[in-house]
Amino acid sequence: MSLSALSLSSLPQRVQTPSYDRLHHAPGVVHLGLGAFHRAHQAMVFDQLLSGGDTRWGIHGVGMTRPDLVNQLAAQDGLYAVRVADGQGVKWQVPGALWRTSVATTGRDAVVQAIAAPSTRWVTITVTEKGYTPALAQLLLDGLRLRQQAGLSGITIASCDNLQGNGHKLQALVKAAAASQDSEVLSWIDAHCAFPCSMVDRIVPAATPEVLAAAQESLGVKDHCALSTEGFWEWVIENRFADPADVALLQSAGVRVTPDVHSYEEAKLRMLNGSHTAMALMGAVTGRPFIASCIGAPHIREFVFRLMGQEVSPHLSRSDWADYRTALIARFGNPYLKHSVHQIATDSSQKIPQRWPPSVMGQIAQGAAFEHHALAAAVFVRYTLGVDEQGQAYALNDPQAESLMAMGAAQRTTPEACVLALLAREDLWGSALPRHADWIARVTHWHQQVLQHGVDQAAQQLLLTQA
Repeated sequence: MSLSALSLSSLPQRVQTPSYDRLHHAPGVVHLGLGAFHRAHQAMVFDQLLSGGDTRWGIHGVGMTRPDLVNQLAAQDGLYAVRVADGQGVKWQVPGALWRTSVATTGRDAVVQAIAAPSTRWVTITVTEKGYTPALAQLLLDGLRLRQQAGLSGITIASCDNLQGNGHKLQALVKAAAASQDSEVLSWIDAHCAFPCSMVDRIVPAATPEVLAAAQESLGVKDHCALSTEGFWEWVIENRFADPADVALLQSAGVRVTPDVHSYEEAKLRMLNGSHTAMALMGAVTGRPFIASCIGAPHIREFVFRLMGQEVSPHLSRSDWADYRTALIARFGNPYLKHSVHQIATDSSQKIPQRWPPSVMGQIAQGAAFEHHALAAAVFVRYTLGVDEQGQAYALNDPQAESLMAMGAAQRTTPEACVLALLAREDLWGSALPRHADWIARVTHWHQQVLQHGVDQAAQQLLLTQA
């Protein structure tokens, strides 16, 4: 038997399941980007609101490109199990907020109609950094135009991706998609819709056979969409909503509503995401499969601890950064989260510009050392070889994979020229770092150490010299 609405009643009593009516209400949320993260984060917040009796938070989930996942979820009536596991223990939950599904590439009109539906009051978005395209903007604009033409209320459109000022970027993208005849709908959007900035935080690895097997053992039914996550979660969202009454509702579910999202989002981008990228590249090159196996190595753990404390935190406005760092180190080591280094290294060329250069530029402005970021950058150069230190090949899953590997292939024969070529890319490092001689010199130095002695020995040497 598979997980479905019919099999819910057969699950063990210890498994939390939806107690609300999932059949007789229209969804109030359209979510674009129906991946693992959304299903183990915002969908569980909306499940909590639904469990409290507010029927307006059911989700119409939209897979942007993956019909296989959407079909699996549809076959299970939108149900899936989530293992929440950390040092406090393990529990299983089946959230029930996902009521309908579509695929944007094959059912675009259904998505536009969902955005324009009278019951829709929110659109949430997790399409990753590379998903903020004119096509996304046009999809939103087409739905909003239908709302305006029908005389419907405005909605809240919340980006939940790792982009600084994500709400502002999304709003600008939508406005840029408008044609000259769209002045009326643009005025309506400005008057009635809200694009809050937000920061979301929860580690949600891609599903693995181990998680699927554990779900079947714990639930007694097959679940092709089961996920594993940690107990920690955070959602910080700007106090900017189409319906101001949503503030109290979200706060009741544990969401932090604030006028200052920036301090939280910059801390997450540079501490969690920046460290994640550094560890993922180290793991890929050394052959360590998971983040937990990286942070479990004392020298990598100390490297990450110092990276955050010495080079990132001086440029943050989040006052509790030290407590946040302590929590991050513990979260990275969660043995239940088999978070693949290659999953996290995906799209590194899109992620690095957000995560590393701001801290490096901050250190330069203060005349302070940036050795940890220089080593991370050197490991990134080494990563572009596409083979680990044991000789095992791996794929670069990156929009720039072809150009990165073409440049990186030269590092065995002309390493300094290779480093110079990669550090010259302003799309990765911004406009200032490619011309900063000390930055180039330190990355070149650490790249030589990585090539000659390996990542682990280079990291250990850095810790000794920076003690």
